[in-house]
Amino acid sequence: MKIAIIGSGYVGLVSGTCLADFGHDVVCVDKDEAKIANLLAGVMPIYEPGLAELVAANVKAERLSFSSSLAASIQGAQVVFIAVGTPARRGDGHADLSYVKAVAHEIAANIKSPTVVVTKSTVPVGTGDEIERILAASGTPVACSVVSNPEFLREGAAIGDFKRPDRIVIGAEDEWARNVMTEVYRPLFLNKAPILFTSRRSAELIKYASNAFLATKITFINEMADLCEKVRANVQDVARGMGLDNRIGTKFLHAGPGYGGSCFPKDTLALLKTAEEFSSPVRLVEAVVNVNETRKRAMGRKVIEALGGSARDKRVAILGLTFKPNTDDMRDAPSIAIIQTLLDAGADVVAYDPEGMEAAARLMPDVTMATNVYDAIEAADAIVLVTEWDAFRALDFGRIHDRAKAPVLIDLRNVYDPAQAREAGIIYTSVGRP
Repeated sequence: MKIAIIGSGYVGLVSGTCLADFGHDVVCVDKDEAKIANLLAGVMPIYEPGLAELVAANVKAERLSFSSSLAASIQGAQVVFIAVGTPARRGDGHADLSYVKAVAHEIAANIKSPTVVVTKSTVPVGTGDEIERILAASGTPVACSVVSNPEFLREGAAIGDFKRPDRIVIGAEDEWARNVMTEVYRPLFLNKAPILFTSRRSAELIKYASNAFLATKITFINEMADLCEKVRANVQDVARGMGLDNRIGTKFLHAGPGYGGSCFPKDTLALLKTAEEFSSPVRLVEAVVNVNETRKRAMGRKVIEALGGSARDKRVAILGLTFKPNTDDMRDAPSIAIIQTLLDAGADVVAYDPEGMEAAARLMPDVTMATNVYDAIEAADAIVLVTEWDAFRALDFGRIHDRAKAPVLIDLRNVYDPAQAREAGIIYTSVGRP
């Protein structure tokens, strides 16, 4: 099957590469000609484990190609995926659909054969209806059907998520589109991946509802962590005791500095705006958004407290900048608010991250970027573990004593055992543990 993916960012590139790996003939399209040139040269625009190798293998097999021409790329394609960005719109938090609509207009102007147009981008309820109107208004004489097929990819594990999904959600309004989408995902039948066919609007809402629920779990356990500190309980024990209940589950019950990334922040805001438009408030999600934003700054104050109440002229080493490990994504990363709180308090901040420093340097020009972990902690008054990269899971406490000015470790991901850290002479602070 010939497939065109419009948008070669995170979702589009991963999805297109995996579909090509299934045996489909895939072209990934992007109007950014520099990005396309880099992809043709084997240079990835994002860091995702295993992606560069998978792209190279499918390009070599002539199943995957790249182009900056949408008009040429969609000719003969049975399926065209829209996978462009839908960032939160400045000022009001609504999802910015300008890129989606622009692509829909361009598809409408160039389509010449029956095509299923699939929205892979995360879009508010009713966007598929708008795309359908755009296609119809063009007067295109060929048959088209608009489908919602939301993505559920975790950065850092996206290839595995695409190839071994928990579910594939397809919102289609006619049998032809359902049959075409079944053929797209037929290779996954060997893995017995469940395909859920719904209405288009239900599929659009499933994505937002899923992310909002996961964000709620994260925020809930973070508030329990604060309570644990007050009552001298251990949040890891609390989370484990909760998670063993199959109705709750263990995932997303890890206390930390709050959620960030490309999905949860913008998707919870977009869901709030949709609910507002339809006069059906979602008060729980509203509280989640507010609590999460407050928490990031609170973690900065936690570091200042560990410094004795003042960060003025103190050197603070930040380990981990990206919003999670195994990505270079800095979007809404908790480290941004934490570092800004420290800078506002007069601290000198030096940071290290295995993949995120180039993007972080553009966002935080006042932060010194170190070449490795132990250069970052040189002469530090405090060390803050913000992102739980594997490289930070076995720090040499002896080297911390030798290189840091003070062996103060604020572990915002609860990577280390408090007793072992203190036995090694580390002045240790974690989240939600006595």
